[in-house]
Amino acid sequence: MVQKRDELRWNGWGRLDRFFDMGGRENEVWRVFAEAFGVPSLPHTPPPSLEETEIPPSRATQALIGALGEVISTDRIRTTPYERAFHAYGRSYHDLLRLRSGKIEHAPDVVVYPCNLDEVLGVLKVAERFSCAVIPFGGGTSVVGGVEAKKGDSHEAIITLDTTLLSRFIGVDPTSLTATAEAGIDGPDLENALSSCGYFLGHYPQSFEHSTLGGWIASRSAGQLSNRYGTIADMVVSVQLATPSGVLETKPFPASAAGPDLNALISGSEGTLGVITKATLRVHRLPECRRIDAFLFRDFWEGVDALRSLVQEEVGASLIRLSDPEETKWFGALDRVINPKPLQNFAEDLLNHLGYREKSLMLVGFEGKQEEVERASRRARAILRSSRGLFVGEGPGRSWWKKRFHMPYLRDPMLDHGLGIDTLETASEWSHLPRLYEEVCRALRDSLSTSTFTPLVLTHISHSYHDGASLYFTWIFLRDSRDPIGQWKKAKHAASFAIVKNHGTISHHHGVGIDHAPFLVDEKGKVGMQLLEHIKRSLDPHSIMNPGKLMAGNR
Repeated sequence: MVQKRDELRWNGWGRLDRFFDMGGRENEVWRVFAEAFGVPSLPHTPPPSLEETEIPPSRATQALIGALGEVISTDRIRTTPYERAFHAYGRSYHDLLRLRSGKIEHAPDVVVYPCNLDEVLGVLKVAERFSCAVIPFGGGTSVVGGVEAKKGDSHEAIITLDTTLLSRFIGVDPTSLTATAEAGIDGPDLENALSSCGYFLGHYPQSFEHSTLGGWIASRSAGQLSNRYGTIADMVVSVQLATPSGVLETKPFPASAAGPDLNALISGSEGTLGVITKATLRVHRLPECRRIDAFLFRDFWEGVDALRSLVQEEVGASLIRLSDPEETKWFGALDRVINPKPLQNFAEDLLNHLGYREKSLMLVGFEGKQEEVERASRRARAILRSSRGLFVGEGPGRSWWKKRFHMPYLRDPMLDHGLGIDTLETASEWSHLPRLYEEVCRALRDSLSTSTFTPLVLTHISHSYHDGASLYFTWIFLRDSRDPIGQWKKAKHAASFAIVKNHGTISHHHGVGIDHAPFLVDEKGKVGMQLLEHIKRSLDPHSIMNPGKLMAGNR
């Protein structure tokens, strides 16, 4: 797996040999964005190369490197510019701004690739001995500052501990329907190993192709099929966590009333307590078939009411995804530019005539045995028809499923054309969702609008529950070339304040990291934060693990 690092972008998303396919219509795409912001054209803003980028000198002493060499092989101890730049940040918009600035403010002083539990524990001991911060790093896809190479005032240097050589698939228990793997295994490798045995996990975050099992657990991630299979925290049976105080390993019980659930404590701990090294998960037999039906609603809230009915009447959908009119419009417009089709204007005119001008698109997916899928699909269609949903076939769902991991590749070319794009997400009870939606949209628009342009704010629901749902916001805007980070911070803070003031969680599935840490006390309370800090001190007495993340006082 370590060799694959060279195949990835150090300052962007994904593989070097993959790009967002615009069907040869790049000029038309950028014209659409320019028109949206009322400018004649977009600027050319490519990033500097690695050779043109300033990286601070490494603080790793020969004594530190020598001590690490006593624990792991020297060829897995890296201090090259590429390794240090690649591991400096995650892949949020804020991270990419800094990676593309020509000057990386701080980077790990050394990157290590342990390949077993003993080596991980050995690295932690060396870090304590030399007063080094340790940053656990899996796929590096965090979008909240969760893997930023940041040290506390008492640390002499930063060691980034890359887990991607901890990538063994250990096996499946076919009787219990569980599977065990090391935490550095990535999504495709885990899926391939499971499918070769006739099973799958059902966890598909958008970062699936580049994120790791340990990263999913550390950030409490949610996948696109969470309506059926739950979030990663629901899938975890047991976890092995290497901490500076020793190994914490939970037992693979199906359920237990023996005190608080330690799996729940480890899930979402974001590397602040230790390094997740192995996990056992609930898996499922491969589905016989899958279908995704598409529906249109005349407005977002008509669709929300219908979505709530699907969930609360327990139709058994694996996927329910509802886009608001703005998102429906813009992704539809982008698709029509890239993939022009005969009669598409006629179809749009017909929908407008039928009252679907401010339409919201809903995708509803089912999987399992053929007869079960058909029965559940018929039931869902009946519920949605009674809510004035217009069934428009399986084509939109098939297209979305095929391209669902493709959209992040659009962000880099957008940055190359002077655009900014970021996302944030939250969740709340159904009763609070309308005001939460309105206030976050307003906060983003007000904080980013200028006298010359208004940002695009696109929203969808992709995770829903008996009592509430998530809201996922994508905001696109013209980048302020003079102070792009200040522009982002203003909008991010405004939206975060709107979330906590309107009954939203500060994160549904992206995690806390650095970006959300100041807002966690609003959610956990003073006593809750004290509890988390006491647990950290117990497992990490010298506070070396991922400083600055999760808890604002984690230094």
